[in-house]
Amino acid sequence: MSRGRTILKSKPFNLTLERLSHQIIETYADFSEVCIIGIQERGVVLAERLLALIQNNSKQNNITFGKLDITFYRDDFRSRETPLKASQTDINFSLDGKKVVLIDDVLYTGRSVHAAMSALQDHGRASTIELVCLVDRRFNRHLPIKADYVGITVDSIDEAYVKVEWEHIDGADKVLLFTPKREQI
Repeated sequence: MSRGRTILKSKPFNLTLERLSHQIIETYADFSEVCIIGIQERGVVLAERLLALIQNNSKQNNITFGKLDITFYRDDFRSRETPLKASQTDINFSLDGKKVVLIDDVLYTGRSVHAAMSALQDHGRASTIELVCLVDRRFNRHLPIKADYVGITVDSIDEAYVKVEWEHIDGADKVLLFTPKREQI
């Protein structure tokens, strides 16, 4: 892979998060039957940032929040050369009848979201599940999964890699696109 090219810098990155938070608030003015769940690991980072913005912008501080690990629900769990490291699921509430806002940083093949929806069933039967992603790689889907709220859409070749970086983890909020180096002829 070559060096990453920044496709979303800090200021537009934060404006995108602000926009996503307002879209969610417009949909769910009352969050009493809503829960926000981030997919471990990077989806949780996005979910925590959006939760803080939603609470600040809506003045609602009792929004139900959870973290979901999908490691053992992945369809490639047993076929990987290097075992995946499991994270912790932190959902200490029932999803029965709740409206779930599921959050992940990058929507690529749809397999992680599929695994997340399977994992959510262990916590009850939600009335609805909506998907939020910061980056949608729409031409690379393996499963018929579509986000309800999208920060940015990236059209790239299959071999490309999108990485979301976070200020408190990586030093700056930004989205990078890595493309494979082309061999010299």
